[in-house]
Parts: sequence; C-alpha cells; structure tokens
Amino acid sequence: MNDVTRSMQATDAAAASVTARQRRSRPSGWWGMVGLLATEAALFGTLIASYYYLRLRVVEWPPAGIEPPPPEGPLLLTALLVATSVPLFLGARAARLGRPRAAWRWLALALLVQCGYMAGQALLFVEDYNKFAPTMNAYTSIYFTLVGAHAAHVVVGMLLIAFMVVRLVSGLTNYRLTGVRVVALYWHFVNVIAIPVVLTQVYPSL
Repeated sequence: MNDVTRSMQATDAAAASVTARQRRSRPSGWWGMVGLLATEAALFGTLIASYYYLRLRVVEWPPAGIEPPPPEGPLLLTALLVATSVPLFLGARAARLGRPRAAWRWLALALLVQCGYMAGQALLFVEDYNKFAPTMNAYTSIYFTLVGAHAAHVVVGMLLIAFMVVRLVSGLTNYRLTGVRVVALYWHFVNVIAIPVVLTQVYPSL
C-alpha cells in the first residue's frame, strides 16, 4: 500500500497527522496551488510594471488635480494584513500535528483580523473613488486596477479560510489538512504581493 492510498484513508486527526509527517513529497493540491500562484505572480508583475511604465512617460505623477494618496493608512493596513501570516502558519502547523481545535482557533483569529483589514481598505477605496474616478486618466486607471486586483485576491483568500474554518468544525481529515496547508500557502503569497503593491500605491507620496 503506497503513501497516496494511506493518505486517502486518513479520515481522523491522528491518522492525517501521521500520514502528513510520513509523506516524502508535497501533496498534489499543494503543487497545484504553486502553479496557480506562479500565474498570479506574473499578473501582479505585469500590473506593477505597467504602473511604472506609465509613470516614466509623463512629467507629473499623479496628474495635476489629483493628490497623492497619503501613505499612513495603506501602510498600516498592509502591516496588519501581513501579520495574519503568523496565525495561518501556526494553524497549518497545528493541523499537521493533528490538533484540529488549535488549527480552527488560529484560522478564525486570522479571519477576524482580515475582516478588520477589509473594512479599513473599503473605507480607503471609497475615499479614493470620491476624489478621482478610474476613468479619468492613465494614473487613476492603473491605480484602481492594481489596488482592486489585490483586494480581490484578499477576498478570495478570506473565503478559502472561512471555508476551512467551517470544515474544521467537524474534525480533521487528510483532505482538510491538505486544504489548510494550501490555503496558508495562498495567503502567504497574498501577503508577499501586498508589499510591492502598497509601495507602488503610495509611491508618489514617498
């Protein structure tokens, strides 16, 4: 009986923990997420490169009549967002050790903080929208596209975490353990990308 078969039969926390530690390679779901994140990294690389390409083609950035975004709010919110990688890491670790309750608590804590981040980000987004529309010029277009794309990825990550929080209520299986690890990987990516995104966002104010 190979490792994959044993993993499929791990339907409780103890068995899932044992098979996870005995694995000689990453699960297929993990590698699938790596492939997805490679394409997402290319997407954000293209958006950030487009921002600076447009910047280099004009003298004034942002254009006259548009105030640069204040850096304090976005930087503070991003620091809060990046900090949520800690409970995600601890949650994935707890799941791997066969501790579903601890994993649930860490994921729920991360989700709670992320909700606070999204509330603050929504306020900043509305404030920016009231100052300038996405269709005004190249600056406003790439600004809202970049910020909106990252916000969309945050929302997707939060939905994935919320799904795992619900699933962990009924216990830990091999599939749920893999799910927690994959979701944690996705979230770490979102947080890594958040740094160049926010630095690009507040670049005119730095």
